[in-house]
Amino acid sequence: NVSISKLRYRGRAAIRVLADSGAANGASYAVVRGATFRSGTLELEVAGRPSAGAGTGARGFIGIAFRMKDGAYEHVYLRPTNGRADDQVRRNHSTQYAAHPAYDFARLRQESPEKYESYVDLEAGVWTDFRLVVEGTSARLYVHGARQPTLVINDMKLGDIEGGVALWVGPGTEGFFRKLRITPR
Repeated sequence: NVSISKLRYRGRAAIRVLADSGAANGASYAVVRGATFRSGTLELEVAGRPSAGAGTGARGFIGIAFRMKDGAYEHVYLRPTNGRADDQVRRNHSTQYAAHPAYDFARLRQESPEKYESYVDLEAGVWTDFRLVVEGTSARLYVHGARQPTLVINDMKLGDIEGGVALWVGPGTEGFFRKLRITPR
């Protein structure tokens, strides 16, 4: 449900991942061949923006999926257009944790408002440092090299399992990725 290409974006070598139009939410990602992950650190640079012709709900959703197994995965992602929105509620939804398919963002937002989302300053299409530290069923997201996490997850839904890794984009997104580093613990 994506097209992938190598290119230069904002002066840097990158992988472009473009979500197919009409792809279902949670169905657009590029699997990193041979990569497995359980606990440790996932680091990369990302830049996401709404793709040409995307609907008004497109936010440039971009992040990483991990512990992919049997059609399920966990993911942490950014909504770059929310980072500087004039609506405070929308700003508070700049980062997100979810577990596909059973615990999508809508279910988590309804059952546990504000628990799996937070604010961070973002701009659409701008390179952003993204570091996710995972230990068992807990994770911490660090953005822009911050010393403190912007998002803390203490009850990841799939449990302490091992699985694949993928570059993840949401509906209506043109995403750019570079410098992926997987450091197992």
